[in-house]
Amino acid sequence: MTTLNLTINGQKHGPIEVRDDLSMNDFLREMLGMTGTKFGCGAAQCLSCAVIIDNPDGTSYTTPTCVVPAANFDGKAIRTVEGHAKDGELSALQRAFIDHFAFQCGYCTAGFLNEGQVLLELLAREPVARDQLETVIADALDGHLCRCTGYIKYHQAVRDVILADSKRYLTANK
Repeated sequence: MTTLNLTINGQKHGPIEVRDDLSMNDFLREMLGMTGTKFGCGAAQCLSCAVIIDNPDGTSYTTPTCVVPAANFDGKAIRTVEGHAKDGELSALQRAFIDHFAFQCGYCTAGFLNEGQVLLELLAREPVARDQLETVIADALDGHLCRCTGYIKYHQAVRDVILADSKRYLTANK
């Protein structure tokens, strides 16, 4: 058994005793009732289960949860798909996903949404030239699998959010 203390979507959880072999995905879904994070392939290949890890320095990245023990998240701050909306209002990225119908079955959506959010935060710190945007989006979302082939719509949604606030996400020279 491991004692787990972590922050999820700004709320502290713990101390909670968990089995050493309990996956983070099972912890979120079964122990906390946070079912937005999906269990896809069970091999960390599709990234439907990806959550955001927030580093103390303000940077963030995504990580799968299906094969990673919950104990590995001890002391970390994470964000799940449930943490994107604020005060009942969807984030710009969530709205763009809906506007583009950037999902079909919706199973992979949480992973794409989390990865897209990490990209937006990166670009807010380190804007890129407009002519690099398509490559940057493709690189960021690469590895996330959609069985319904919604890739184009996910990319379009992320692109539209970036272009809607181009002064924030893109360099001024292009």
